[in-house]
Parts: sequence; structure tokens; C-alpha cells
Amino acid sequence: MQTRKLAGTGAGPSAGAFRVTIHGVAMKVLLDYRPALRDRTGVGEWVHQLAQHLLARTSSEAQNAAEFGLTLWTSSWRDRPTPASVADLEGATIVDRRIPVRPLTWAWNRAGWPNVETLTSRSFDIVHSTSPLLLPSRSGLRVCTIYDLDFLAHPERTWAEMRRDYPRLARAHAARADGIVTISDHSRRQVLRMLEVEPARVVVCRPGVPSWAAAAAPSQRTGPDGYILFVGTLEPRKNIGGLLAAYRHLVDRDPATPRLVLAGRVTPAAGAWVAQAQAPPLAGRVDVLGYVADERRSALYHGARVLVLPSFEEGFGLPALEAMALGVPVVASTSGALPEVVGSAGLLVEATDTRALADAIRAVVSHAALWAELRQNGLARASAFKWPEAAAALLHAYGGWLDRARKNAPAGRT
Repeated sequence: MQTRKLAGTGAGPSAGAFRVTIHGVAMKVLLDYRPALRDRTGVGEWVHQLAQHLLARTSSEAQNAAEFGLTLWTSSWRDRPTPASVADLEGATIVDRRIPVRPLTWAWNRAGWPNVETLTSRSFDIVHSTSPLLLPSRSGLRVCTIYDLDFLAHPERTWAEMRRDYPRLARAHAARADGIVTISDHSRRQVLRMLEVEPARVVVCRPGVPSWAAAAAPSQRTGPDGYILFVGTLEPRKNIGGLLAAYRHLVDRDPATPRLVLAGRVTPAAGAWVAQAQAPPLAGRVDVLGYVADERRSALYHGARVLVLPSFEEGFGLPALEAMALGVPVVASTSGALPEVVGSAGLLVEATDTRALADAIRAVVSHAALWAELRQNGLARASAFKWPEAAAALLHAYGGWLDRARKNAPAGRT
């Protein structure tokens, strides 16, 4: 096992500790950092940014009386957190074990073993899983994260652990959880309705603009030139087939239609879409880039005329927020949390209506005034999503859950 504390302002008797008042409760938190270990998708970005802003918020309140300590848990047989990848997580303690992901996940999900205290040689007040399934803990309050419930509504759109374990176990884990974190009001409503969870146990930590996007200047385009862009994992719920059908409508109507760029991890389910993109009449008109790292992503957006996100379901839809923050107009579906994110700053269409999707894309790429209006509206909309507010909401929820647990503890036990 490798344990190390990143240098920072955290000083005190425990590694990674800051002085902070949260309901007057001392707090040691373990956060499952594994989704952010490599090729950060929307979930990985959420985990990394949340850790960063938890540390930033607690560090800024270092004069207060209670302790906050953040431990980031990682495990993999081959992937390790590199100094560059965690350079902005000063003050955290990283516990990294060379344990294969699949066997550990199987043991946790099926046997509830081994507990995190054994794996880390530490104790915690809160053990926060960044998946819908709880981590085994013998002492800490257990918190899980539910981004969306598409795995319950449409298990055929999932694979691996998400198909094998989530539908069977998520309800029971949600019932046992001391707290549940989700990322949009839409997802919170799903959790309350489908899992019948007490509202006080569910908190929304809505993503903000990622730090790489916040640091980049918005696109300086003065007109609607560039390609049509999709960003996201190439998986069934993203409606890649519908996007390709809409794009074919556009090409049939106007051979001068801009290129389509698909940027995101290619899953086994994507084979048919990639083949379709490489066959006539789309051959030579569609670029499949694979995963695009943070350092290349601002250039990817800056080259785009419009971002299209036609998903069947989104717990949030981070690429829509990234695009708006960088001055790229958005066309998205009316599904999931996308209307909550995009609002009136983009064009919204039904995910299953490929002709309406084609018409919306064409409107943005063909009308300079509409393009400019959506660009400005998107920049204003993106400014309302702030990571410090998400971190504050989570810290408040942590404290409330701990208060509740200690008040409900048997006499003589706190």
C-alpha cells in the first residue's frame, strides 16, 4: 500500500487535516477517487473537482475549531495517481493500493468485504462511495452517489458492473445509506420516486465549470464556422445512432454541411456506429477521436460551431456546461437533466425526433444571429454553475448527517 499526503496548508495531528467548522462536528472523510484515476469522463471530472473544492473551501476556513480530513482512496493493478494528475489536491491524503479493480469491486458488492478501515489502516466519520453502491465500513457513516437511474429504467443500455450489480443491489444500498449524493434536481426526483428514499437523506451537488474550462478563454469566433461536435462516451444512452441519422439528413439536404466530430471513449457497443460513420454516405465526413484529455479539450471546443448532445438520459450533461462556458452554442435533447442545465440558452428537441434534431443543428450552423444569441446566452448560463457551491452543499450535508447519527445514537455511544 502506498500512502502519501500532498503538501499544503493542512497541519495538525492527522494527515490531510484542516481546521473548519461544519455543524461544530469533527469530520474525517474517505472519498472513493477511483473514477478520476484515468481518462476522466463526466463522473471522473465530478469526483476530481469535488475533491479539489472541498479542500479549497476547508483550507480557506483554517481558523475554525473543528477538523476536516480528506482521504482519497484509489486502487488498480496498473494505474497510479501521478503527481501531475493530483497536483491541485494539496492537503489530501492519498491511499493507493495495487489491487485489481474487478476482484475488489466483486468482493465489495457481493460479500461486503474487506472494509475500508482494514484497507487503509484508518478510521473515518464518513465513507463516501462515488457509485450507487456503498463501500464496506465498520465505523463511518456510509454515503453513496447516484448520478442517474438509467441502469434501472433501461438495463439493456448498460454493461459490466452497471448491468450485473447495480439493478439488483442499488435499492437495498440506497435504503441502508446514511446519505445519498446526486448531481441534479432531475436525478434527485428520480431517487425519491424510484427508490423511495427519505428526502432528508438526499443532497444535490450540481457540477460547476471544470477548472480547465474556467482557465480557458471563451472561443473568439465572430461567426458560426467550425465543425459539429459531440463529446461523451460512445454508449447506448448517448443516442449516437440518432445523431448519425440526423447528420445524414443534413448531408442529404446540403453536401456543404460541416464535418461531425465524435469525441469520447469508444465502448464495445459503439462498433455499429463507427462502422456507419465510415461507410457511405458518411465516409470521410465523420471523425471518431476517442477520449480527449483535459489539456486538449479547450482546443476541441474552440474548433466547434455547435455542440450536440442528443442523449436519451443524462444525470447532468457536463459537456453542455463546458461548451456554454467556452462560448459554443448547444443543441441538446429534452431528456434527463439537460433542460435543467441548458435552460433557454440552447435549442432543445426530443431525443427520438431525428429530423427535429437535424433542423435544430442546421438552424445554429446556418443563422449567424441565432448562433451569436445562443453563444451569449450560454456564457451567461454557465456562470451560474459554481463548484464552491457544490462543495458547500456537500459539507453541510455531511455535517447534518453526522449530527443526526449522533443524536440518534444509543445513550453512552456517540
